[in-house]
Amino acid sequence: MITGGSRGIGAAVARLAGSRGYFVALSFLGNEAAAHGVVKEIRSSGGSAVAIRGDVALEADIIRLFQEAEQQLGPICGLVNNAGVTGGFSRVEALEASSLARVLTTNVAGTILCAREAVKRMSTRHGGHGGVIVNISSLAARIGGAGEWVHYAASKGAVDTFTVGLAREVAAEGVRVNAVAPGLIATDIHAANGTPDRLERLRPTIPLGRAGSPAEVAEGVLWLLSDAASYITGTILEIGGGR
Repeated sequence: MITGGSRGIGAAVARLAGSRGYFVALSFLGNEAAAHGVVKEIRSSGGSAVAIRGDVALEADIIRLFQEAEQQLGPICGLVNNAGVTGGFSRVEALEASSLARVLTTNVAGTILCAREAVKRMSTRHGGHGGVIVNISSLAARIGGAGEWVHYAASKGAVDTFTVGLAREVAAEGVRVNAVAPGLIATDIHAANGTPDRLERLRPTIPLGRAGSPAEVAEGVLWLLSDAASYITGTILEIGGGR
């Protein structure tokens, strides 16, 4: 299950997972054409995938997402909590309560509730056979997002804390929980927030001298999902070019 899998990092994870033999269920909210485009790509390469509409800010949608994914593809062995919103660029003193509520509900509550549904299905305590959860965090959780999106950074800080806590809670139940924290990645998130030049403007702050790609983040996610990372849980993997 990959939430928010229609574009950007989520779509890159879905494509790579499909190419490596995973049955992929990806959720989307508004961009149905993009979601079905990713599914078509995976299927045309011989993989199995379905797209399911759902809003991770709504508990009822989350429950339905997992139920439909199981019905169509079978037991869930992995979850990538990718769906999230930034709330737009704003200094804290200009932040609106409605925007903050949407960010926290989607990024924090949505991540926790999706993980809840995954644990119910994966944990040996509940009759499951184990599994892996990878939460998509952000380097902003460490850097703070000053002058741009402190509210978004704070939500990802909560994701990091949740990752460590849940990992320790379910480690003995066959479930590994980690997070990937991307830095500046070349997706449409920057233009969508009104700053198409952001990557170029911030490029000098990246020791490797360039923005990352969604495919590079996807490689980290798939590694954490794989048996190659079998002794890793409660870890935040930064993919940020040294930033």
